[in-house]
Amino acid sequence: MKIKQELIQAGHYLLAHQLAWGTSGNMSARVDDHHMVITASGTNMAHLQADDFIECQIDTGENKGTKKASKETPFHLGIYRKRKDIKAILHSSPFYTTLFACSDEPILSELFIETMYYLENIAYVDYYHPGSQDLAQAIAEQATEANIIMMRNHGVVVFDDSIAEAQMRLETLEMACRMILKAKEAGVNLVKIPETTVKSFLEDSFYKPRKKL
Repeated sequence: MKIKQELIQAGHYLLAHQLAWGTSGNMSARVDDHHMVITASGTNMAHLQADDFIECQIDTGENKGTKKASKETPFHLGIYRKRKDIKAILHSSPFYTTLFACSDEPILSELFIETMYYLENIAYVDYYHPGSQDLAQAIAEQATEANIIMMRNHGVVVFDDSIAEAQMRLETLEMACRMILKAKEAGVNLVKIPETTVKSFLEDSFYKPRKKL
């Protein structure tokens, strides 16, 4: 299945670029209107193979495969149910993003082109235990508000209409968090792009089609 190969490549990329580590993350992709594939429990993204993915029915949650689906499957299902436009979901705990998830430090989107586009809307959910229904419900409730959900004291989940776009969204987030922290350490004052310019960029620049929620 081509989509599994794309997820395998994404997993290797995330590990190689410090956007994930060990077995701390999981990924999924929509196969069609009623099915998704998700990484199996305990898989290491650096060593993913085709049999490390479990196929699940989005409506019922039923799955088939020789391995156990990720314990975070409930919130992946919740996102796909809420957002018919979403084709891929990445959950990980990159260093700088997770640092911000463990603090009250704001993430600025008005810094450069990619942050204006990919970080336009960021939602937050409180800490709930991994795999819990409380976490799945909290994420599902926020899924219509943003394509990035910061999970307090846990990490982040990003989702988009393709694996490549979800990956770019995650990479932009980590880059922004790193920039904000490094600027604070160096005493550099970051100058935000004016709100009117941001609005003009999103609506009129034709950088990419603006993604509506």
